[in-house]
Amino acid sequence: MERRERSERRASRQVGNDRRRRWTGVTATATAGVLAAVGAALAGCSATADSDDTAAGGQPAGGPNAASCPPALDAALGAWADAGFSGGVAVLDGGTPECLSAYGTADRERDQPVTVDTVFALGSVSKAFTAAAVLDLADAGALALDDQAGALLPGLEGPAAAVTVEQLLLHTGGLTGHVGEDHRPLTRAEAIAALNAAEPAFPPGTDFRYSDASYTLLALIVDERSERGHRAHLAEEILPLPDGTVAGGFWDGEPAAPGPRAVGHGENGPSEQRGDFAGPHWALAGTGDLAATTGQLAAWTDALFTGELLSPESTERVATPGFDHGDGRAESPGWVVLDAEVFGAPVLAVAGGGSATGQDVAVAWLPERERAVAIASNTQEITAEELLRAVGEALLTGGTPPAPELPAAEVDPAELAAVAGRYRLPDGGTFEVEAGENGLEVTPFGADAVAALHPPGGGFTADDLAAHERGVAGLLAGETPEGREELGLLEAELGSIGDVTFEGTVVAGGEVRTYVTVGGGDATLTLWYALDEGGAVAGAEGPASPPSLTLLPSTDGGYRPVDPAGGAPEVTATFGDGTLVLEGPGGAFTATAVPN
Repeated sequence: MERRERSERRASRQVGNDRRRRWTGVTATATAGVLAAVGAALAGCSATADSDDTAAGGQPAGGPNAASCPPALDAALGAWADAGFSGGVAVLDGGTPECLSAYGTADRERDQPVTVDTVFALGSVSKAFTAAAVLDLADAGALALDDQAGALLPGLEGPAAAVTVEQLLLHTGGLTGHVGEDHRPLTRAEAIAALNAAEPAFPPGTDFRYSDASYTLLALIVDERSERGHRAHLAEEILPLPDGTVAGGFWDGEPAAPGPRAVGHGENGPSEQRGDFAGPHWALAGTGDLAATTGQLAAWTDALFTGELLSPESTERVATPGFDHGDGRAESPGWVVLDAEVFGAPVLAVAGGGSATGQDVAVAWLPERERAVAIASNTQEITAEELLRAVGEALLTGGTPPAPELPAAEVDPAELAAVAGRYRLPDGGTFEVEAGENGLEVTPFGADAVAALHPPGGGFTADDLAAHERGVAGLLAGETPEGREELGLLEAELGSIGDVTFEGTVVAGGEVRTYVTVGGGDATLTLWYALDEGGAVAGAEGPASPPSLTLLPSTDGGYRPVDPAGGAPEVTATFGDGTLVLEGPGGAFTATAVPN
């Protein structure tokens, strides 16, 4: 995906990226659960099927918990809220809202619920808006898609100057990485200087590499070629909807998306990124800077694909594959075109989010029925993308979403307490098993323990995980420009880098993540890295806790992961006389209890 976001690496606080995720196109069962326990049930806001008081922009009128959703659909989505989903859902059919609903808590500190007016950070979904802005300028004759970037942006030099606008839109220009760290000041001149220093991964037009830098360059081109600059052009030409309302705004800076903000929650607690970063904002410009409600996002998607925003030629270009991956996915400007395998019919989709904001957003468009589905989440128990994978086909076709997969067996606190403790594998890895209100929390320590608890899944093989780990090793050895940059960031926080210990590699959130502990002269830091297909950093977070799983009793014996979305590791734990046995596709692993 995506998930294509990265941020400052600070040993003292959560770090991550707000552009990290896009759409991989794997099947619904291939999404691994995010590494967190299912929390307390989150109540959804009530919905009324007979409410016709829908305001402009796809938002219903009414009180703070106002919603409009057929009772059966609201009940089905409410079951996912009970399983851990917190966020908003919007479904439009032919431009008319069919369901606008909200569930869970937007701000835990203030005990504020998510409502249909709650604003979410869009992350990489912002790229769809950037692409529309570029095509809008092409419609106006301000640029052509075969123009080279250097001819459009004064001061741009080096390999980046030779990349065409179309190649930037399709991620085929060879640019990699980012121009700056998220939520750190970056001026326009500094962004151009970073692009001038970029080393391409391949000659333009010869391959594909998902690239935040490409879309920041597009934002700079919009800034240069439009009459009012990047932000004003989006606010005045791209965000306005046909009914006169506006589809959100910017997460940080002006013009800001109006409305109450969701506070995201990641593995390390509530996000500190709440829309108050003063800028300059060029590090996220064009690639992860926008925000909106789910109703606004769905309405904007409908307007885009039905020709309300762009010329017929540009509208068709957005919907037409431009680079074919050959696996059922293809790239179009700002979107991924998926064949019928994922949702039962060809759709266009994009997803975004990251640990810096703790929020995730996913949106899909079904051309044959002109239906739009937008989902946003602000916790990691069930993310927007995971929910879309699980219920997207039903929402796009007008069916009833399936129920989440939840354990059917009752939880006996005494039974959980009896097996709690520490267990050791023959090669030295250990498991800490703790009894909690929601089940057994099993935390692995050591690469062998991580591998036993997290067998390969989600369409990834053991060889894939090993290759990913080698890629991270090369990154932290400084074998690439991005690796040397990463080492510089780590040294700035930790001092001179000493040992790097590999703690294990897992599949989570639809991507492979390798956990490492980096030792420096001043401190140590455990974090994970996710690399894209070309070996570039697609996501990272630290400090990171070990990849634990919450297990509950299953009806056929043993304990299995809490798995509402159907994508957790395929592992079963059984406890015997002082032993813990983990069984998965790769075999069984036995750990013995360690005396207190």
